Amino acid sequence: VELVESGGGLVQAGGALRLSCAASGISFSFNAMGWYRQAPGKQRELVAEITSDGGSTRYANSVKGRFTISRDNSKNTMYLQMNSLKPEDPAIYYCGAVQYRLGIVNYWGQGTQVTVSS
Repeated sequence: VELVESGGGLVQAGGALRLSCAASGISFSFNAMGWYRQAPGKQRELVAEITSDGGSTRYANSVKGRFTISRDNSKNTMYLQMNSLKPEDPAIYYCGAVQYRLGIVNYWGQGTQVTVSS
């Protein structure tokens, strides 16, 4: 199983980034997926997750209304559209194959860095 994140980088506060997670070696369309993040000195936390068919999503309160998780099962790819980025959003963002609502991650990607300048 390989999950490869891309799209991270440096953006000004208030700006936007779109992260992608390309999956291989996994039955992508049968797996719920999620985005987590970990800032220095902090625990890894759930950002958003999405069911296998994309029909249900859930978000951390801190990103509701700003971030949107989506997926394209025909491309084995998940996305995280991040708008209105704030100084508290910088972290390494990880994608994972998850068990929806259970807080269980079966596979992790390597992460992509998001930095927000004020």
